[in-house]
Amino acid sequence: MANKARKITVPIGIGYGLVDLMGGGAFTIIGAFLLYFYTTFAGLTPIQGASIIAVARIVDAIVSLAIGSITDNFYKTRLGKKFGRRRFFLLIGSPLMAVYVLLWVTGMNYWFYLLTYLAFEIIAAMVLIPWETLPAEMTKDFNGRTIISTSRMFISATGTFLATFVPGRLIKHFGQNSPEAYFINGLTFAIIYAICIFISYKATWERELTPEMEKELLAQANKQKSFGEQLKAVVEIVKDYLSTLKIKSFRKHLGIYLLSFTAKDVFNALFVFFCVYDLKVSATLAANLLSLSVVGIPMTIFAGFLMVKIGPSGLFKLSYSLMIACLLCFYGVYMTNTGSNTAMLYIIAGVYQIGRSVLEFTPWNVFPFIPDVDEIITKQRREGLFAAVMTFARKSSVAIATFAVGVILQEGGFVKGRPVQPPEVMETIANTLVFGAIGLLILALMIAFTFKLNKDTHGILVDEIERLKNNGSKKDVDPETKAVVENLTGYKYEDVWIGGNTAQKSVS
Repeated sequence: MANKARKITVPIGIGYGLVDLMGGGAFTIIGAFLLYFYTTFAGLTPIQGASIIAVARIVDAIVSLAIGSITDNFYKTRLGKKFGRRRFFLLIGSPLMAVYVLLWVTGMNYWFYLLTYLAFEIIAAMVLIPWETLPAEMTKDFNGRTIISTSRMFISATGTFLATFVPGRLIKHFGQNSPEAYFINGLTFAIIYAICIFISYKATWERELTPEMEKELLAQANKQKSFGEQLKAVVEIVKDYLSTLKIKSFRKHLGIYLLSFTAKDVFNALFVFFCVYDLKVSATLAANLLSLSVVGIPMTIFAGFLMVKIGPSGLFKLSYSLMIACLLCFYGVYMTNTGSNTAMLYIIAGVYQIGRSVLEFTPWNVFPFIPDVDEIITKQRREGLFAAVMTFARKSSVAIATFAVGVILQEGGFVKGRPVQPPEVMETIANTLVFGAIGLLILALMIAFTFKLNKDTHGILVDEIERLKNNGSKKDVDPETKAVVENLTGYKYEDVWIGGNTAQKSVS
């Protein structure tokens, strides 16, 4: 299952990253078109459509917490020993991608749409959470992880492009008022996603069991736990999840991630509405503008270079500044009624997609280094735990944001199925899309200015972990290393490397 000698190459990185064709693509399609599909073809109101997405993602967010803990401990099971504690979930997730096509059928009731979307969210989480931990499993080398993450984001950018380009072509072929385009799109991508997940299963590996894990396997008994013991175990799991928030770098990372991605969600949920009702252009043009996400493919390579040169904080600043400027330009187009100038729309959308691609690239490139910050506190490797917390927080935030968009649309007077909306609805759409997203990006930008985890500080941290593992004395730490450890962890140096998740006094 594991092979320490295996080298991280670009083909390995691509094989790993293929899962994000689904992670980046499926949720781009959902974010851009599902609410529009529900209100235009499925006969649902904005609140009904948004509530499906919100309810499913909240339930899924709770389930995701359990998935993280399950994958961390799945090595104890027969299936985990044979297929891998992480990779097993890729293997079974591949055929289950068939559920995706059910999201795009018409003529069903509210409960059908809710249950099918809930099923897809849970299946996607079952694949993505263990998959996201694999870079930390496969290598500890910064450059190796950067190859994996850059390859992943290259694939994600490709998936995002296809998720907007292909629907645009299908909508143009079948007509603006045909739901068949959405169904064919769903069927095509369901097949592609299943194949990609299986390839990723074959291309990846996991680290060897540590001596501690092997001892736990040997000591594992098949006895039944009492209710009290089970309850105590649940409480301990909750404490473990909460303990991740004690780490300064993770708190900042999570804040940046949630605020910026929620801004992107608001834009995606409303952009087709904005184009069709405010700018009075076709849904095909809206899809074409979104398909400029193709710039994310070369930008991913460039962002991988910048990740090393200017660090995550610099990438955050670049991304958010570009997006804010473009959102203001879109608002200017709406106010001046120049939506017919397609060349200008393409320019604005292209620059926006440059910023968006960097926004999506950065957080998951930072994520593999967060467990290293945790390790110097707890002496543990808890990648699954952190992936689960990020997924839980992300799905909770997008659920709230999507439902809020639905409420705002309906309260603003939106009428389902109506080709022209009243002026007050147009204004509501524009204000929410532009100023809602900008407000969230500004908050994320403020946190980014204080984020200090980068290649240099991570290298210092990892070197200190290795020194301590080799029985180095904490008394011999040099001042620079001490300052870096305290800044990244939020703990006094004297209180790190003590084990457990209950380090003492914070310096943050």
